Amino acid sequence: DIMAILCGKHNLDKFTHLIQTDRPLTLVGGGACDAADLALAKRRSSCFVAADGGADTLLAHDITAEAVIGDLDSITVQARSQMPPDRLHLVAEQNSTDFEKCLRHISAPLILGLGFTGGRIDHQMAVFHGLLRYCHQRCMLLGSEDVVFLAPPEMSLELPQQTRISLFPMGAVQGTSEGLFWPIDGLAFAPGQTIGTSNLTEGPVRLRLSAAQMLVILPRNCFEFAFEALLTTTSLWPEHNGVPVGC
Repeated sequence: DIMAILCGKHNLDKFTHLIQTDRPLTLVGGGACDAADLALAKRRSSCFVAADGGADTLLAHDITAEAVIGDLDSITVQARSQMPPDRLHLVAEQNSTDFEKCLRHISAPLILGLGFTGGRIDHQMAVFHGLLRYCHQRCMLLGSEDVVFLAPPEMSLELPQQTRISLFPMGAVQGTSEGLFWPIDGLAFAPGQTIGTSNLTEGPVRLRLSAAQMLVILPRNCFEFAFEALLTTTSLWPEHNGVPVGC
């Protein structure tokens, strides 16, 4: 069950788990997030955490966050006044985004991110950077058209035939595949060189990757397939605190 670990101070720069749960957790950012997104999240998660201004989104839908984490420059005065003070966690350093601050201070078997895609491109790219920096976290982003996550070392996806699946490298990475119309075996993926946009499935997919550098992008209607695959995989990248050693 959910347990908030309170540190006795509000300015947190260390790798302290503010929220620990043995169930999937929903993390809400300040971007676009509607009732349909939250309804989908509620089917799989009962714990909601806000990244800074995401607290306003949750309160607008009558959901109180278990914690609000970030530099707290986006949450409104009204939302702040409605939050119990011990749930507001200021992480003042400016070397990471609010999304990264949350990944650093949450322990959960899977994090579902809402309100982190769409909008400004630099914000979205920073979120993708966060997925790589905290590659040990199972984290899936839900957008208006797609779901996005960092591929673990190995995973199986029970996807219907002819499902669009894009494999987008954020660095040098190789791998093998089963169940793809265009197999990835023998390809050297890297930004500006080789990418895997709009592949198709021929049935259940199995992926093996050499590095924590590959984003998997699926249609939104594959949410349940992707969620279950991430939640059940036992193959995870090692934690490295932002330094890509061994990832």
